Amino acid sequence: MSSAPVIVLHQPRRLIVGVGTIGEVGPWAGEIASTLVIATPITSGFVDRLQLPGKVSLFDSIPGEPDIATLDAALAAARDARPDLVVGLGGGSVMDVAKLVAALWDGEQVLADVAGPNKVAGRKTRLVQVATTAGTGSEAGIRSLITDPVKGSKIAVESPHLIADLAVLDPELTYSVPPEVTAATGVDAMAHCVEAFTSKRAHSMIDGFARMGFSLVGRYLARAVKDGSDREAREGMMLASYYGGICLGPVNTAAGHAIAYPLGTLLHLPHGLANAIVFPHVLAFNQPLVADKTAEVAQALGLGKGLSQADLREEAHGFCAGLGIEMSLAKHGATEADLSRFAADAHAIRRLMDNNPADMSVDDVLGIYRSAF
Repeated sequence: MSSAPVIVLHQPRRLIVGVGTIGEVGPWAGEIASTLVIATPITSGFVDRLQLPGKVSLFDSIPGEPDIATLDAALAAARDARPDLVVGLGGGSVMDVAKLVAALWDGEQVLADVAGPNKVAGRKTRLVQVATTAGTGSEAGIRSLITDPVKGSKIAVESPHLIADLAVLDPELTYSVPPEVTAATGVDAMAHCVEAFTSKRAHSMIDGFARMGFSLVGRYLARAVKDGSDREAREGMMLASYYGGICLGPVNTAAGHAIAYPLGTLLHLPHGLANAIVFPHVLAFNQPLVADKTAEVAQALGLGKGLSQADLREEAHGFCAGLGIEMSLAKHGATEADLSRFAADAHAIRRLMDNNPADMSVDDVLGIYRSAF
């Protein structure tokens, strides 16, 4: 892996980690007149714990894969509320919408103006991200992904103006996350770390965060799935997720995420689940080009030493299946006829595919979907 000569690392201005730390948001915010909290119907139950002063408005119509209509509705809610502070209280979907709402509600720019890197003009409204899952690491990052339902693809916005002023990792908020969601989001966090670690754009500084992230997953994910109130495991997974979010900024993901995206946009699978299904196949596919790093990942996850490509795929598959994840695309409603459309769409996501250590043809991608079928 040749290191990229320059990386730029953005992190939240302030990060608070620990049980009960959601209660720090209000005191941190100080004397403010109006807050807009973006949440889901489930995470809106945590709003009172934020201890916010002043008027609090709630927008909780965030689906699993937020689309342009979701963002427009959230922006309309913000224009009604005129907030001094926007709080994202949820998983990656919620936090991605919160970033764009804080940056766009009081300006002239619309989503089409800011798509791509570094097009957001600025942000006057303060932004707090309170993670309620351990998966996307969105609270750490400068990216937001919104689905375009017409094209069936994701619009990526990337800007330093999307970084949080305050990020809160309170493991207590994840105690009630069900085992299957814990498992899938945990594998997503791991995939962020592993894909950045093995990327063509890998960088020794980011490798450090990646190693911490996938090692924590190896240590704690099975425990968090088995016992949702295991505080040490929940906190470990929140840190793994955060480290994964840091990996996304300067290095980003690669083929794994590109191949997972059509499963979200077209098959409507949750993002973490899509990543879990794809993970063993991409890890094994890339092994010949990044053998040493792949061996490090395999050891951290307890998959074994000196594995052949076939054994690696089988062990990684077993790791995910052992967490209770249904690994067959057919069982999730995919048909054989869908796979070539998925492959064409995934192969076209060059912003990620071009990071992959091994070049993949459309047929290679199709082969991975077939293996996962």
